[in-house]
Amino acid sequence: MSIEVVQLTKLYGEQKAIDNISFSLQKGEIAGFLGPNGAGKSTTMKILSGYLPPSHGSAKVDGLDVAAQSMEVRKRVGYLPESNPLYYDMYVKEFLGFIADMHQLGSRKKQRIDEMIGMTGLGAEQHKKIGALSKGYKQRVGLAQALMHDPSVLILDEPTSGLDPNQLAEIRNLIKSLGQNKTVMLSTHIMQEVEALCGKVIIINKGHIIADDNINNLRNRQNKGGYLVVSFGDPVKREELMAIDGVSDVAVFQGQGWQIFAGDIDSVKKNLMQFALINNRNILSLQSNSTSLEDIFRDITK
Repeated sequence: MSIEVVQLTKLYGEQKAIDNISFSLQKGEIAGFLGPNGAGKSTTMKILSGYLPPSHGSAKVDGLDVAAQSMEVRKRVGYLPESNPLYYDMYVKEFLGFIADMHQLGSRKKQRIDEMIGMTGLGAEQHKKIGALSKGYKQRVGLAQALMHDPSVLILDEPTSGLDPNQLAEIRNLIKSLGQNKTVMLSTHIMQEVEALCGKVIIINKGHIIADDNINNLRNRQNKGGYLVVSFGDPVKREELMAIDGVSDVAVFQGQGWQIFAGDIDSVKKNLMQFALINNRNILSLQSNSTSLEDIFRDITK
């Protein structure tokens, strides 16, 4: 396991920020770590990155215990916190050089700085002071420092905050490419971002893990996979549609077609097309509507 959390608890006095949580991530997995404000996301990320000690339980990164082997863990983790602390009086390239020295990159320093500037699109801004940058470019500097030492695990807390649509697409593509050979744990309130990037979703609420699965399985668990709206050129009975494999319910839609509910709408769409072919039924229109991750999130955290 690249990340392994077992019965992890963090206490602040009498308050439990996280309470006996467990989950794991494999190498090359991009996971969305979601939850309402105050749910325990940032606390968990700070423990995994070595910034906070756990109160109980264990957390491991690449098989190394975050409490007992904190310095070794930090060599393997790239962390971008939500606050993105930067030295505003330093120039971009100067700051990245400072980060490279912190990681003792030695002869690799210049090469890695140039690579990070290119990778995060900071070329035009590299000679500016960080304090003069827009919020989006400050986020890029934070991401560059997190990647400087080529970590095997990336922990990103709101990495696309403040980016414009073009920058957003660039950073999403970067994160997706990094996820091919690194483990990425991504916290964000932008659900479309999770749907676009993440193969797995972990949802925490009030210090407890309440979901740990892929999005399709979460839809099935909530019985909210989505629905199809279909109209036929010939009369079709509800009973015929209910008999299609994977269909959970069927209802008349605006008096002109059928609304077909299913956990896995892609699978049911194929079965519906096969039904039409076998029974010589002409499909006039077919539209699909998947339940969004935002709907699921609100349903299980409300």
